[in-house]
Amino acid sequence: MQPAQVLVVDDDPPVLRALRRMLSSSEFCVHTAESGQAALELCSRRSFDVALVDLMLPEMSGLDLLDRLRRTDSGIEVIMMTGYGAVPDAVAALRSGARDFFVKPIEDSEQLLRAVRQAMERRGRAGWPMEAPGEFSGLIGTSPRMRRLQQTIEAVAPSRAAVLIQGESGTGKELVARALHARSGRKGPFVAVNCSALPESLLESELFGHARGAFTGARGAKRGLFLAAQGGTLLLDEIGDLPLGVQAKLLRALQEGEVRPLGLDQPIQVDVRIVAATHVDLVEAQARGTFREDLYYRLAVITLEVPPLRERREDIPALAHHFLRRAAARSGRKVSGFDEAALQLLCAYRWGGNVRELENVIERAVVLGEGPLITVADLPPALHQQELPPAAPDPPHLRLDYAQARQAALLAFERAYMTGLLRRCRGNISEAARRAGLDRANLRRVLRRCGVRAEDFRDQVVSLALDDPEQAEAPRAGAEAQQDRVRTP
Repeated sequence: MQPAQVLVVDDDPPVLRALRRMLSSSEFCVHTAESGQAALELCSRRSFDVALVDLMLPEMSGLDLLDRLRRTDSGIEVIMMTGYGAVPDAVAALRSGARDFFVKPIEDSEQLLRAVRQAMERRGRAGWPMEAPGEFSGLIGTSPRMRRLQQTIEAVAPSRAAVLIQGESGTGKELVARALHARSGRKGPFVAVNCSALPESLLESELFGHARGAFTGARGAKRGLFLAAQGGTLLLDEIGDLPLGVQAKLLRALQEGEVRPLGLDQPIQVDVRIVAATHVDLVEAQARGTFREDLYYRLAVITLEVPPLRERREDIPALAHHFLRRAAARSGRKVSGFDEAALQLLCAYRWGGNVRELENVIERAVVLGEGPLITVADLPPALHQQELPPAAPDPPHLRLDYAQARQAALLAFERAYMTGLLRRCRGNISEAARRAGLDRANLRRVLRRCGVRAEDFRDQVVSLALDDPEQAEAPRAGAEAQQDRVRTP
């Protein structure tokens, strides 16, 4: 397969170098230009599949270059780049024929790569592999949980119904939202906002916009993110952290299909598909009074659960190799894979930080490793301590000094004891503390030290009739009640 011809146009040389690094791989042949005229001269000598164009260029604006490129080659796919303050102009570029836009600085290389690959698919390049085996619009995994999630995304993507994505931090909730948008057929952009990253005083303006002079410091009008996402998808990430005052205004926007920028009397109609994401239990947040019940039901028309990495361990090898290829290309290292022991250790670890933690571990290993393969020595110490090897004629702990071996043995004992205890008590902390002869605080400290979580055992149905008659009656009813509370995709 011939590499895709990609043209990057920006008047800032460091930006050009950074984008060239992000896109440098066997998939793409990258050319750069520092002005619109230089870009047109390149286009006169060769054909390009995709062009990444900065909106603010000297002499010829990005919009003018977009028009000239489309007239020169009607099939070229154009992706605009812009500073945050120029988002309205980027929306105008989308109306003029651009396929996507990115707000600079572009830090997520994987997101950029996906956008260029999607542009190649629209370009209709014969034989261009839009997705690698096991990949689904950026989501990697063939485990049963991921297959069910992918099937649900495929089914609900064309709908305009709001979607609530739930899952632990680092599981890839934004990737799920992007997959929904990519398969929705919506022509507008995908716009994401982290509700926890902005102060309450700015959230309303960011979401709904404001008129000039609407408040002190409002020197010009501002289109909000609802209008920036017109015709597309708006991801409200960490929706559980949204202040109650803004929740009420968001509810009205969802009910009426319109927004009212600060300082304007007339509302503006919007066509936006809303996707919300959270790691917070919104049902519990309602009980605490920190999240509106009516907003929850408006957002949770469809609920998707993103499984934690420990519940889809069979996907770890594919994810690890994916992150390895990306980290090796970014750092210029020639690292081809993992030795068997390192891969087994990766698959055994519990990954409290989920996919994000796995990505960070792989990048660290690529940077610090010295050979063509990642070995156990290249992985951080936390992974070594997670799963101790079984006893053997030549026990591995003999390679440690006495203090280290004692600490490792104690950790293994605590982990085994707490795992068995919590399984018997089905995750009930109070009952586990009573049986262990510890108070709750001490029990929790031991659990944190050995990496065992009570919640992992609360939905397990364990028959204890033979060794614990007093526990024999409760498990089934408790498990059935738990299943009624859990929504699965």
